[in-house]
Amino acid sequence: MAYQIEVSHLSKHYQVHDKEPGLAGSLRSFFARKYRVVKAVDDVSFTIGQGEMVGFLGPNGAGKTTTLKVLSGLLYPTAGNATVLGFTPHQRETAYLKQFTLVMGQKQQLMWDLPALETFLVNQAIYEIPRAQFDATLKELDDLLDLGPIMKKQVRKLSLGERMKCELAAALLHRPKVLFLDEPTIGLDVTMQVRIRDFIAAFNKRYGATVILTSHYMADVTALCDRIIVIDKGHLFYDGNFRALIERVAPYKIIKLQLERPTTSEVLSQFGKVEFSDGLTAVLHVPRASATESAARLLAQLKVEDVTFEDPPVEDIIREVFAVNAASNPTAQE
Repeated sequence: MAYQIEVSHLSKHYQVHDKEPGLAGSLRSFFARKYRVVKAVDDVSFTIGQGEMVGFLGPNGAGKTTTLKVLSGLLYPTAGNATVLGFTPHQRETAYLKQFTLVMGQKQQLMWDLPALETFLVNQAIYEIPRAQFDATLKELDDLLDLGPIMKKQVRKLSLGERMKCELAAALLHRPKVLFLDEPTIGLDVTMQVRIRDFIAAFNKRYGATVILTSHYMADVTALCDRIIVIDKGHLFYDGNFRALIERVAPYKIIKLQLERPTTSEVLSQFGKVEFSDGLTAVLHVPRASATESAARLLAQLKVEDVTFEDPPVEDIIREVFAVNAASNPTAQE
C-alpha cells in the first residue's frame, strides 16, 4: 500500500520560560532565567494511505494541532521524520504547498471587508489555477455548499456557518490531495455541522483526498472516520479501528427501562450492572455478548412499559480512554 503520510518517531519540544510573580521574580528572571522543556509531541509514528479519512483525537494540549502544523510545514520538528506526498513538509517546496490544505476552525484566511469571492480569486492567482479549472471547481463547490447567495457578500456580514463554508471553499479551490482539518465545525450549530460533514465526505469521495480530522465533536469523527489515532500528552496512545476501540473500552450495551411496578436494584442486578434506578426507571449495563439474552430474560420476568437499547456515548468512551492513559502515565509531561 502506498502511503501518502508517513510519520516516524516525530517529536516537537519547546523550551518555556518559567517566571515567578512580583518584582523579585522579575529581577531573578532577568539575571537567571529558568526554563523547562514542554514535549508537545514525543516520539509519534503512524502512516496514512491515499484516500483514508482518519480521526486525530486527544484532549486540549495533547499535541494534535502541533502535529498538523509540522505536517503542513509551519513548524520544524525537534526530532524524527515526516513525509507527505513524498515531500518533507518543513522544506516548503512549492510543489508540496500546492497539494495540501490546512483548515483551522479558529483561524480565517478570508478578507474581512471584502466578499469571499475576492479571496477565491486571490487563491486562484497564488496557486496558479487555470481559469477553466477554477470555474469548474468553484461550480462543484457551489453545488455542494450552496455558495451562490453568500460568496458576493462582505465576509463580516456572513454568519459563522456561512463563513465556514466559504473558508472550506477557499481552501479547496486548488483540489488538494491532502486535507488537514483542525476543528472545522467548531462553534457551528448541529444543522451546519451535518452540512460540513456531508461536504467533506463528498469531497473525499470525488477526489480521493486523504483527510486528517481533529474535532471535539465526536459526531464528526463517527460520521467520517473508521480509523482513529488517539494522542495524549504528546504520546501516541491508540491507532486503529474506531469500533474496535469502543468494544475494547466499553464492552457493554446500555438498557434503559420504564417499569410498570417499582423494582429494587437487587432484582435489577440479576440482569446487569445497575447504573441508575429510582424504582420505576432504570439504566443497566449488560455485556455486549449477552445483551440479547439479558434483554429477553428481563422482558419475560419484569413488567416493562418501555425499553431502549443504546451504545455508550462516544464522548464517554473517549474520556475513559484518556483517563486510562493518565492513570498509566502519571508522570507524563504536559
